[in-house]
Amino acid sequence: MRGDGRMIADWLVCANCTGRVSEGRCAVCRAELARLREARGPWAVLGSPATLIALLLTLAAVALLVARPA
Repeated sequence: MRGDGRMIADWLVCANCTGRVSEGRCAVCRAELARLREARGPWAVLGSPATLIALLLTLAAVALLVARPA
């Protein structure tokens, strides 16, 4: 998924301008894009599950390095 949430709207076609909603050609498209972004919520910043797993593995590696005796 793209960071801006466009994957969700790539397949949507606007009934107002007959363009893809992801292109944001008209006010209706732009309003729908804004609604989709808002619906994703604050956890959307983390992105995909793969990104979350990579973040957790990185944190675990740092924790192991810090806890390692000198």
